Amino acid sequence: LWALLERGKPLSSLTREDCILYEIFLADPQPRDRWCGSKATRFSPKWRPFLGPLNPASRKLAMLVINSLFSYLVKAGYLAGNPLALSRRRGRGYQKQRQVERFLEHDQWQTLLATVDALPCDSERDRQHRVRAKYLVALLYLLGPRVGEVAGHNMDSFVQIRGRWWWHVVGKGRKEAQVPVNQDMLQALREYRRFYGLPPLPTPGEDTPLILNLKGTAGIGDNMIYRIIKDLVTQAAARLETDDPNQAEKLRRASTHWFRHTSIT
Repeated sequence: LWALLERGKPLSSLTREDCILYEIFLADPQPRDRWCGSKATRFSPKWRPFLGPLNPASRKLAMLVINSLFSYLVKAGYLAGNPLALSRRRGRGYQKQRQVERFLEHDQWQTLLATVDALPCDSERDRQHRVRAKYLVALLYLLGPRVGEVAGHNMDSFVQIRGRWWWHVVGKGRKEAQVPVNQDMLQALREYRRFYGLPPLPTPGEDTPLILNLKGTAGIGDNMIYRIIKDLVTQAAARLETDDPNQAEKLRRASTHWFRHTSIT
């Protein structure tokens, strides 16, 4: 109800920032005449979700329940990620929540994309590196995978079901999930595959690695993926250094896992 009435969006569009605002809302539900009232049956005109503000223990319980809901919706394939997964609580009792800001902000992301577009294309190796970097950045951002999931899957992990494309991933703890593949990701996939002379879209049972080495003869591992991304964010940070050294420093610290958080955000 809060998402629809106060934010004007469904659950699938809620961001980390929305979740923070909702927890603040629970401490003081406003406007009060809309959200708070006396006890009444569910379908009475006098029914309201709250009797009044929630105490810290009740707020924590509410957010834990919502976190479980989001986690279930991710497993069910309705959501690509859980926006509450970025929040971390530490210490005993009900201490102040600490937000872990491990994601790329808009300006940092745009600078990273500009850095990839500006990679040299003078030699065949340069072109191979640029095409791979562009595809890898799209993959990490649009699907939100862990780096091990990228290195450990083949092209046949992309599957078409009833006319829609999904990425079937076996993740942490051998848990399986279906991640929706949007048109931007499909386009990035087509461009990457065409560069290596492959059919535009994967075929069932295709054992081509998800990310190839520059020659297109074998896959690459976690460490190489990490090094590619660290090199890109270091170059992007250098572009930001003069105008915004603070953002440049944050970008310089970014790793592959930040892309997963950025995707969720």
